[in-house]
Amino acid sequence: MTFSIHGSPVARGIAIGRAVLVASSRVDVAHYFIEPSQIEAEIQRLRVARNAVVDEIQRLQTAMPKDAPHELTALLDVHLMLLQDELLTSGIKHWIADRLYNAEWALTSQLEVIARQFDEMEDEYLRERKADLEQVVERVLRHMRGVALPVAHSTPKRKTQQDLLLDDTVDVPLIMVAHDVSPADMLQFKQSVFAGFVTDVGGKTSHTAIVARSLDIPAVVGARLASQLIRQDDWIIIDGEAGVVIVDPSPIILAEYGFKQRQYELERTKLARLRNTPAVTLDGQRVELLANIEMPEDAIGALAAGAVGVGLFRSEFLFMGRTQSGQSRMPDEEEQYQAYVRAVHGMQGMPVTIRTVDVGADKQIESRHDQGLGDEAHLNPALGLRAIRWSLADPAMFLTQLRAILRASAQGQVKLLIPMLAHASEIRQTLALLAQARAELDQRGQAYGPVQLGAMIEIPAAALTLRIFLKYFDFLSIGTNDLIQYTLAIDRADESVAHLYDPLHPAVLQLVADTIAQGQAQGKGVSVCGEMAGDVSLTRLLLGLGLRSFSMHPSQILAVKQEVLRADTSKLRDWAQRVMASEYPAELMTER
Repeated sequence: MTFSIHGSPVARGIAIGRAVLVASSRVDVAHYFIEPSQIEAEIQRLRVARNAVVDEIQRLQTAMPKDAPHELTALLDVHLMLLQDELLTSGIKHWIADRLYNAEWALTSQLEVIARQFDEMEDEYLRERKADLEQVVERVLRHMRGVALPVAHSTPKRKTQQDLLLDDTVDVPLIMVAHDVSPADMLQFKQSVFAGFVTDVGGKTSHTAIVARSLDIPAVVGARLASQLIRQDDWIIIDGEAGVVIVDPSPIILAEYGFKQRQYELERTKLARLRNTPAVTLDGQRVELLANIEMPEDAIGALAAGAVGVGLFRSEFLFMGRTQSGQSRMPDEEEQYQAYVRAVHGMQGMPVTIRTVDVGADKQIESRHDQGLGDEAHLNPALGLRAIRWSLADPAMFLTQLRAILRASAQGQVKLLIPMLAHASEIRQTLALLAQARAELDQRGQAYGPVQLGAMIEIPAAALTLRIFLKYFDFLSIGTNDLIQYTLAIDRADESVAHLYDPLHPAVLQLVADTIAQGQAQGKGVSVCGEMAGDVSLTRLLLGLGLRSFSMHPSQILAVKQEVLRADTSKLRDWAQRVMASEYPAELMTER
């Protein structure tokens, strides 16, 4: 019987194939108390399993093919870092030595403690790294139980009428279906054979989504009970555009999606031809299409997609999961400098906009060491000590990052972007620390180049006091994800109110339009670097509102460029104003 499962689309396209179930390794963990004399033996048992997983991942890295997506390499590095994180190991030892828990119980207890800390992080990318921690723990548990990799097995089905529609290929396409799956497992499952992914959990910034986009294959995440409803070897269809998984499709549905798949592949081929085509509208308006990146190595994908620069380099990845002896250990100036230089060199002379660290209230959380205690003070991290507030609260850390970015600017075009500013006092403090960082480099005799200074507009207070920002900053970047969240009082991580998260809300559109208009009036550049920038359904509206700089995930650049090439901004202005003035803007979006 045909049925469909809905989730979140994270990579466009159509995939048709047989389901390969990757069973979760989560099973009930034995809970029992040990004798004091067994403490060292339990710790050793845990150490052996952890070292086995470390060796396993290092072997995978060594054997990784040269053409493997660099995102996989980076994610494996994250898993190694988590395995060797002192916050994890010291917490586990606490449960074993002080509470006399058996090793498995101690491991899962510490997982719960750290998982809660991840849940409190405001940044979506960092929050979803909890999945990486869970997978690391599962791999250790798997080794402690002596369980093989969790691939479900089944006997082949006989060919059906639906099979015959795909018999013109030698190999049957395979689609991975899992509760969740780690990057390391993907490599061991020879990820290149999979035509798509379906997972029960995850969001747009989960590791599965990142890998799916890097491999440029269709994927649906957050499909709830997909791994329980889909049987091994079922025929399934992934509609990566709609976020729908169709199970056991009828011959008619299969034929229809086979046609859509061919059409999409044809469209992708056409899009690839646009890589070197300048992004200019029909009426001659030049549009800047930039890339959002998380790691210096992402510059490769940005260039391949035709980006003309980096509009947002999230520096947070340098600050993730860094604990030593239970205390936070920030990356030093030289480490940061080398990372920024790699990104600058990777973009081959094109501009790179580096955003200063934008994390939530997790610095204090990490410093609550081997007791494994969370920081109960931060009940709402979205409104707490995050982004520039955190940086200004730790001037030494902030100065270290500013010096590293300034030094990198001597190697190429660098722009400096400050997140979550709202107050004139914060602007004053930021400018003073930037001047101090320059003075310290002068005293050392270290070179640095000119840096344009920009501000993120992601708080309504900032959008409503733009005259102050335009006085002090060279450019503005609209962070639509947070701007929507704060304007509408919607926690975008809360599924119960997710339907109210609306980029087309009149208030949101008004703030975006005003920021663009005032920036242009002052001759200051304005870009959008949130999800709205990469949403092709919103490209023409943003063009009509006057936006000429978009920054997005590299995989979305060519599709947005196609919309730009087809647009006539002179005909979009009046329509965009009518959309803004409407009580129901979504109803007018189909007019253009």
